Amino acid sequence: MGHREDLLEGAKRCLLEKGFARTTARDVVKESGTNLASIGYHYGSKDALLAQAYVSLVEGMGDAFEGGGAGPAGEPGSLERFRSVWANIIGTMREPGSLWRLSMEILVMGDQLPEVRDHLSRAQREAGRGLIPLLMGGREEDVSDEAADTVGQFYVTLMTGLIAQWSFDPKTAPEADQLAEGLHRIIAAAAKG
Repeated sequence: MGHREDLLEGAKRCLLEKGFARTTARDVVKESGTNLASIGYHYGSKDALLAQAYVSLVEGMGDAFEGGGAGPAGEPGSLERFRSVWANIIGTMREPGSLWRLSMEILVMGDQLPEVRDHLSRAQREAGRGLIPLLMGGREEDVSDEAADTVGQFYVTLMTGLIAQWSFDPKTAPEADQLAEGLHRIIAAAAKG
């Protein structure tokens, strides 16, 4: 690995151990075995490096969302698929040292870190684009911008709410069965109208 990759891996470890606000450039350098100048050279700033490290950590959750590579249960677009995928996602929120607690820290700090916020805002659209095939089938590269901006953002909003609830009080946070039943009732009510 080169300095760029070493920095990214070191930044990931620092984020999971210390969080965003408490991670310093010196922490990343120590963890990665690189030097301070390489942060600016490869990423522009410590905050840009940490934002990229965070996105990389989230992208690495893909297999967990699919049930460890086995794939989610149910037909694409079905309530069973919806329940299965959200059960897998919620399973990642139960893990000690969950990445999702870090997500809440970053959300709260957004207005203090405009460069990070802008980077992560762009990543949110792509997160929605990635959730669509997982829940509805198809390929990520075939998801239109319009679908990413509607259905994808619906899923990202649901994910953000789950992260908030599971971070705040896991004992009262919803399970996948509750989410699926809620969606089922919304669909039934919409069909009547």
